[in-house]
Amino acid sequence: MATKHTLEGIRKSIEKHLGKKIILKANKGRKKIVVKEGVLENAYPNVFVVRIDGNFDTTTRVSYSYSDILTSTVKLKLSKDDITSRPS
Repeated sequence: MATKHTLEGIRKSIEKHLGKKIILKANKGRKKIVVKEGVLENAYPNVFVVRIDGNFDTTTRVSYSYSDILTSTVKLKLSKDDITSRPS
């Protein structure tokens, strides 16, 4: 069972990489897996936000809870070209 300390550790590790490019792999259920590239934008006490820049100047923000990482519903991987700066 997940403890408060486990989720707090996940949050702190995500906060270290704010502003960096990541590859997000999310399991949406029924064998549907979404892979997107985005930037870790914010980390709040219960959720974190990823900004995904799409085609034609569209920006999408998605949020996930830290328990999604714990249960492997969402997997994050640092992108090779994570040279972006932290959003202001």
